[in-house]
Amino acid sequence: MKLYFSPGACSLASHIAILEAGLAVEPVLASTKTHTLPDGTDFYKLNPLGYVPLLEMDDGTLLREGPAILQYIADLAPLKNLAPANGTLQRYRLQEWLSFISTEIHKNFSPMFNPNMPAEAKTIFKDKLKSRYTWLDEQLADKPFVTGEHFTVADCYLFTVTNWAKPLGLDIAGCTNLMAWHARIGERPAVQAAIAAEKPAK
Repeated sequence: MKLYFSPGACSLASHIAILEAGLAVEPVLASTKTHTLPDGTDFYKLNPLGYVPLLEMDDGTLLREGPAILQYIADLAPLKNLAPANGTLQRYRLQEWLSFISTEIHKNFSPMFNPNMPAEAKTIFKDKLKSRYTWLDEQLADKPFVTGEHFTVADCYLFTVTNWAKPLGLDIAGCTNLMAWHARIGERPAVQAAIAAEKPAK
């Protein structure tokens, strides 16, 4: 498999999941600024939407969208318990969390990466994020991972987007449960390996 990624982007979640699953993958840098691959290929030819992650399977099949890729990875290694079994309520709970992270956290960060976004607008998005993180902090008060007692791909995703808080000036230090969770996830060998693997490409 090939994972097309950009350092610091949400594709880190898929990279972490792949390493947690113990799967072989070839990471391919797909800069979200130049949209050009290391060999000069126009990334838009692979993904007309131009963003990462993009997963290329061994037969050339392409899969877009982080939440879909995360679940696909989890299902390739069911014994790793990165996602509950399909058809169970627990699986739908995982999908509930992935949807929340995607729409309420990830997409509220996105406008703050836009240099043309007015400061007043960024404040609105920051306030929305703070309210969502306050709620998340409450959810993590009595469980070690996002969905409960087991590490899942939801932890990969939330960890990745939460990495953006400090660089973008979002103060969530008061969310003590969240910060403790983030520190625990950051200590996982697969997380550290994924981050290290992406650093040389910067």
